[in-house]
This record gives sequence, structure tokens and C-alpha cells, in this order.
Amino acid sequence: MSLIDLILCEPCTFKCVCTAFLGGLIVIISSIQSIGLGAIGPGIGQGTASGKAIEGLARQPEAEGKIRGTLLLSLAFMEALTSRHHATIIIH
Repeated sequence: MSLIDLILCEPCTFKCVCTAFLGGLIVIISSIQSIGLGAIGPGIGQGTASGKAIEGLARQPEAEGKIRGTLLLSLAFMEALTSRHHATIIIH
């Protein structure tokens, strides 16, 4: 439907087109907000885990290998859960 068709159409038709456009716009905006809010939790968790790992390394430098391995595995799981959440929102 072109702009001229929208201008020349009846008010009822124009109302239906506007409602459909606004409905799509609301879905897009809510998806963006969900993705943004969904990234806050894992971001805080990853920051906390990294901070605690650095504290552990400062207290026990000889346990560096174990701490690093556990940290990387934990960060990978957190990132995988975050990515899955974003993909679920986009697909729905």
C-alpha cells in the first residue's frame, strides 16, 4: 500500500493500517527492552565471578590453573544462557 493509497482511503481502512503498524512497533520495542534487561543479570554475574576469581588468585597464587579453568567454564555457561535467552526472544 503506497502513501497515496493511505491518504485517499477511508478512515476505517487507515485506522486498521495504523493499528497494525503500531502493534508491530510495540513488539519490536518490547523485544529490544527484553534483550537489554536480559543482559543485565548475566553481566552482573560475570563481573562478580571474575572479581572473586581475582581475589582467589591474590590469596592463593599456586591455585591459578584450577581457578582459571573454573572461571572460564562458568563464564562460558553464563554466556550460553544469555545467548539462548536472546535467541528465544528474537524467534518468538
